[in-house]
Amino acid sequence: MLDKTPTFGSKLRKNIVTVPTVIDQCSGIRVFGQVLKSFLFSTDVAIIRNTNANAIIAVYPFTPQPLISQSLILAADKPIFCGIGGGITTGDRSIELAIHAEFQGALGVVLNKPSPNELISRLKDKIDIPVVVTVVSDKDDFEGRIKAGIDIFNVSGAENTPNIVKLIRDIDSNVAILATGGKTEETIMKCIEAGANAISYTPPSTGELFKVIMDKYRSE
Repeated sequence: MLDKTPTFGSKLRKNIVTVPTVIDQCSGIRVFGQVLKSFLFSTDVAIIRNTNANAIIAVYPFTPQPLISQSLILAADKPIFCGIGGGITTGDRSIELAIHAEFQGALGVVLNKPSPNELISRLKDKIDIPVVVTVVSDKDDFEGRIKAGIDIFNVSGAENTPNIVKLIRDIDSNVAILATGGKTEETIMKCIEAGANAISYTPPSTGELFKVIMDKYRSE
């Protein structure tokens, strides 16, 4: 079908990180009236400001810090879901980080895989935005997470991601599932067909993007 969507662009902003169009085929996750289908997995402010993804999932392999979350929220021009720990950083500190993120304007918070179910329940009592928990294995306690009140599963199981998505979908036909889709349309479609509502996409690094531009400059 011919896309008749009115489109605006400019010479200065045509070089952006675009997510694969196949992601449009998933149902999306409706959060406070906004339908989110594509999530960009990044904490790079420049990339966050230059993408057509519907939302940002900002988690990083360091101790979560309010200053980092605040900077990302201020920089983003679209909904952002912030990491609040759940592994080494847990308990009261994760709750304080979640409250801070909500007050700063985050649309959701993301817990790491080790997070106990009791922390999920406590968060649901404290904040009014979605709680996302990352799962990486088909041996995770999906039913326990659901009973604790989890809003969205963030499935990141590498090549096993579609299988984990299907397992969760068989347990609960209504729970929201965000899945890492990989780099190809084929792997993304496998996740959607397994039951994922939305797809997270990891963009090229700033260095990789710059290489394309520099190679073009050198050839001129």
